[in-house]
Amino acid sequence: MSEEPSEPSVAPLLEALSVRRNAAVGAATGVALAVLAYVFRLGRAAGPFAGTREFPILGETGWFLLLSVVLASAAALLVTTLLTLVSLVRLVHEEA
Repeated sequence: MSEEPSEPSVAPLLEALSVRRNAAVGAATGVALAVLAYVFRLGRAAGPFAGTREFPILGETGWFLLLSVVLASAAALLVTTLLTLVSLVRLVHEEA
């Protein structure tokens, strides 16, 4: 039987790019942004006037909580991606 070459591990690359740290920073940033936006919304400083819109099934609070989760996820992904790209550029410059 012939042995197949083992696939290279991506763990060293993930460690070199600080992906775990970047993901933690991204998650914290996303949650902070979502909480800030939700608190801003609860203060009624933005958005439709009370009684002018209908929010089926979940109600106004439920829909804005759901939007906060989407905002947190998107912001976390964006920040993680940007920080990982910065780590990649730094790593390439160090190797060159």
